[in-house]
Amino acid sequence: MSQAALYPGSFDPVTYGHIDLLQRAAKVFNPVLVGVAHNTAKETLFSDEERVEMLREVTADIDNIKVVAFRGLVVDFARQQGVNVLLRGLRMISDFEYELQMALTNRRLDDGIETVFLMPSENCSFLSSGLIKEAARLGADLSSFVPDAIARRLREKFA
Repeated sequence: MSQAALYPGSFDPVTYGHIDLLQRAAKVFNPVLVGVAHNTAKETLFSDEERVEMLREVTADIDNIKVVAFRGLVVDFARQQGVNVLLRGLRMISDFEYELQMALTNRRLDDGIETVFLMPSENCSFLSSGLIKEAARLGADLSSFVPDAIARRLREKFA
């Protein structure tokens, strides 16, 4: 396995769904670069630095994962990193339309970069960072959604 892949996203916060995808991707691609996107269209709960730190913490046991923050177009970042495969997760059918639109746009921007979709494990297929932030804000038990270290950070943000 020497084909590198880039898994871009906001990871605000990282969830068990993200971790599941990364664990499985790391068995297929080497290395897997996790690109923490600075998206000016989204207001994030955690800073770029915090999101990178959290991802590094929860993926420390996966040898071929590298976490880096980036700004700008994902295809430009992929090119800069020498990567021609983008990884995206498809949780539910509702994700498909958005992800297809993004994949086709990225292909139009650079037809040398392919998008590969991975489906999460069944126990992670419903997780979304947005829903987890809302649950955290309302004081829910987050243990089945995110690792303890991430739950702690969420509680601190909403304290």
